[in-house]
Amino acid sequence: MTTATLPTRRDEAWRYADMDGVARLGVAALDQWQLIDVAAGDSVTRCMVVGSDAPELHRFRVTLGEGARAAFFVTNRGANYTRVEIEVRLAKGAHFEFGGVTIGGGSATREFVTQVVHAEPEATSNQTIRAVHWNTGIGNFLGEIKVARHAQKTDAAQDFKGLLLEAGASANAVPQLEIFADDVKCAHGATVGALDEGARFYMMARGLDPAAAQRLLVQAFIGDAFVSLDDEAEREALLDTALSALEGAQL
Repeated sequence: MTTATLPTRRDEAWRYADMDGVARLGVAALDQWQLIDVAAGDSVTRCMVVGSDAPELHRFRVTLGEGARAAFFVTNRGANYTRVEIEVRLAKGAHFEFGGVTIGGGSATREFVTQVVHAEPEATSNQTIRAVHWNTGIGNFLGEIKVARHAQKTDAAQDFKGLLLEAGASANAVPQLEIFADDVKCAHGATVGALDEGARFYMMARGLDPAAAQRLLVQAFIGDAFVSLDDEAEREALLDTALSALEGAQL
């Protein structure tokens, strides 16, 4: 199916998007999906760093067979509008893991949009998203979990936390649950706050300079997003890339 028109903020999945950035991407970009089919019992892991000086859109449609596993870990540090969108459909006993960080200043909008469909019983999913922004930067997470009527024993979770380093920054979270089964465990949480100044003062009082103290606090905050990534080298690369966005920031 070809997308006829660009979306607007009336579309729920685009309500916080940078519509000027969407317009620069153009209609053709909206039809460019990466299709990933994971056969029964197989496992796929994707680690990504996204973002540049131009708008970016990354769209994935993932189908998981019985007992299959898929994991996405993403650092989104675009200097322009950057959106990562993932649609997942889980068969019986499948598992989906998502860990994402949006980080940056300027005026850019960085966002994750997910739709996880538990189509069959006993599947699990977990999503951990962290947003760190300053200046007038924006971090968004729109996450939808759908549980079919017969998808009993589903276990699904979303966890979003935003850290705003300056008053002009913002973070938006829209967690959604659509549950038709009755024997399920589904949870979501969303919090947004400022840096713990008491902790930073404590670290500075023991000899750390302000930038180092802030980096350590941010590292501890975003580390949860990548804790499920077993590959230590990949985990460190994603963390270091995220933290490098702090360098040169006047905070």
